[in-house]
Amino acid sequence: MSVSLYYCASRTTPLSDAESAAVERIVAAHRESFPYEDQESLYLYDSDDSRPDEIVTGSTKMPFDPGALLPVLDHVLGSVTELRRALPGAEWRVHLDDLDVPWDETEGYAFPGMRDPDLAAELDKL
Repeated sequence: MSVSLYYCASRTTPLSDAESAAVERIVAAHRESFPYEDQESLYLYDSDDSRPDEIVTGSTKMPFDPGALLPVLDHVLGSVTELRRALPGAEWRVHLDDLDVPWDETEGYAFPGMRDPDLAAELDKL
């Protein structure tokens, strides 16, 4: 059984040309900096005409390796945070399967304690 991170931004106005360019830039920067060749990365779906209010949607399958989980999750959530900040007025839903990922204006998307270096060290030992 796999666990996936899902992300969706909705609003009534479509992406502007500048916003589309910003999304493309963020996705390209993410892919260029993503250090895990054997793991799934940020993935945006093609637009769905049946859901015109969904301006950005995607998902990322999380790794089974506990030592890779937090770094992959942190990297993808960092990119989703950038996407949210680049698309004002959108309503976002970001969740790990059924668990909503909290939003913080300063930190962006993150679970409490997930950036704790002691936790990362413990997971690396597994």
